Amino acid sequence: MKNIIYVVLVMVIFASCEKPNKIGFVDNGTLINDYQKKKDVEARFQVKEEAFRKRADSISLAFQAEAQKGQAEAQRIARSNRKRAEELMGGLQQKQQILQQQMQAEQQNLTQEFQAEIDSVIVNVKDFVKDYGKTNGYNYILGTSDAAATVMYGGEQSDLTKTILDALNADYKKE
Repeated sequence: MKNIIYVVLVMVIFASCEKPNKIGFVDNGTLINDYQKKKDVEARFQVKEEAFRKRADSISLAFQAEAQKGQAEAQRIARSNRKRAEELMGGLQQKQQILQQQMQAEQQNLTQEFQAEIDSVIVNVKDFVKDYGKTNGYNYILGTSDAAATVMYGGEQSDLTKTILDALNADYKKE
């Protein structure tokens, strides 16, 4: 009986000496959206998007002018050569479709390139948080956001958002 009491006492002592889990959390939305690298990627692609829009508008205006001339020519020759007028209009429609397809493909490529860079930024943030947690002795760093509130409550001392964001931006400045 005495041995059982000693064993239980030793187990209680060991249990009380066990280090508690160190847990923190971050606001994913704030961490990603306030990360300077993401802002830089967005700014760079905004410039690319604006250049694309200007070029697309220019091409569209040039085609509209060409289409108006073509329609006027088709109406003029329709009286004497209906078949030639239809060929002229068909050629304009075909050119319009080709231009639309080219613009759509370019827009899609731009969107895919942007998404790939944003995905890379997100992976970068995840890796940084993981390394931060390991380096600073955290057992868990939870993520939360307005869309998915996985942390319903956390004390300010456990909110690592600003600390990690500052470290993440400082690390980015080194690049």
